[in-house]
Amino acid sequence: MTTYGRTSLVLALSAAAVAATLIAAPGATAAASAAPGLDWSPCGPVGLGQECATLSVPQDYADPAGPQLSLAVSRIRSERPEARRGTLVVIPGGPGSSGVQRLSQKGAALKAELGGAYDLVAFDPRGVGGSSTANCGLDPEDRRMVTLRSWPAADGSIDENVARSRRTAEACLANGGERLRSFTTVNQARDLDRFRQALGEEKLSAWGVSYGTYVGAVYATKFPHRTDRWVLDSSADPDPRRVARGWLADMAKGAEDRFPDFAKWAADPARGELRLAERDGGVRSLILDLAARLDREPKESTTPGVPLTGNILRQALQNALYSDTAFASFAQLVQAARDPKVTPVLPAQSSAAMPDSDAALSVAVICNDVKWPASVRAHERAVAADRARHPLTAGMPVNMTPCSFWQPPAEKPTRITDRGPSNILMIQSLRDPSTPYASGLKMRESLGARARLVTVDQGGHGMYLGNGNACGNAAVTTFLKTGERPAGDAYCG
Repeated sequence: MTTYGRTSLVLALSAAAVAATLIAAPGATAAASAAPGLDWSPCGPVGLGQECATLSVPQDYADPAGPQLSLAVSRIRSERPEARRGTLVVIPGGPGSSGVQRLSQKGAALKAELGGAYDLVAFDPRGVGGSSTANCGLDPEDRRMVTLRSWPAADGSIDENVARSRRTAEACLANGGERLRSFTTVNQARDLDRFRQALGEEKLSAWGVSYGTYVGAVYATKFPHRTDRWVLDSSADPDPRRVARGWLADMAKGAEDRFPDFAKWAADPARGELRLAERDGGVRSLILDLAARLDREPKESTTPGVPLTGNILRQALQNALYSDTAFASFAQLVQAARDPKVTPVLPAQSSAAMPDSDAALSVAVICNDVKWPASVRAHERAVAADRARHPLTAGMPVNMTPCSFWQPPAEKPTRITDRGPSNILMIQSLRDPSTPYASGLKMRESLGARARLVTVDQGGHGMYLGNGNACGNAAVTTFLKTGERPAGDAYCG
């Protein structure tokens, strides 16, 4: 969520590309479909060969001559022309993650893995990083992760969440304007096709992770014949009646699926001073009891004015469950919270207010995509039930958000279907804290014969070249390099 360099190349568009944009954006004109040229310049880590540019896109595709937005785009060109077969776009998660940054982080690994088969490209979605952003004018306290996520009060009350959600929605409506309203998944898919045109490509291959899988699925639905080899890594349920509301609710089950991995790690004698309990079950009891104690008596931290509360501990746990590599830092926080002689150091996500534009974007996309229910009483009942069923997340995933006070969506959510070429490979963890396996199966069902699913017996979020294993990595690499997928859904132990 930081600002990165920008760039671009002048390439003519085919009549087919123009037609594709007309299909995606009813009411658009052919003139608006002509993506502007790109003027590339070096950026990113030294030695990676990364270039950046700026791409102009309509704020509203139904008004192509109206206000324009700038997107920061990036590429790493193949260094082996004889091996190059196309262009692979890296689609970041979020909403709110930077594609330019993601390409910087994964570019070297992708180059090594794919052997020059692709030019690697990405862009910062509208509202993110080096692209055009918007603001809501939120107070700093309302821009911390632990408040943007609607964690209930210690006694389960949601009164404060309701008040904060209402004022956040009102501030975004007053200050964000039509630009903020344009931050939607379907517009990100349209922007991706404009990028394809500017690159001069008939088709794109893709690797989308987390929320990026939904963007990728929407693109594959809107532009099915512009897809080449399509990888969806860590997918959520694409149910158009719920979309992000369902993703948030699913995090309660995801935390329960994933927590045993952390408990086993934290009960291992090899952890030394970071060992939290003698048995796995003791780790769960310790965390729940500690969170309840911090609810009653927050502990002073090294961040002035921001004590360690039960909800900050719970939010830190959610972040730690994404990757085994984060287990140690969370265990250190737990031990610091338990030791009366130690002042805990809070994770940056918990103690610092994010920039207003980042907070605005993280709220806007999920609220703009689908209508959320507005009944306070219904949310109170849902939170009470979810706190009892899933105490690790304490009712947060089903609590009221600013989306309940948002304007109605400008467009209906996209229904993901099985219509289109069979060229999608999904990869999914069995124990994912954010997009649980059961939710990934809903995406698999929606895509039908278009997809194959590789299930990885692993915990964490983001499998390919991340938290997965050699078997899963090989399946994705083989598909991207050769087009070969498993004959049916496959399992990686």
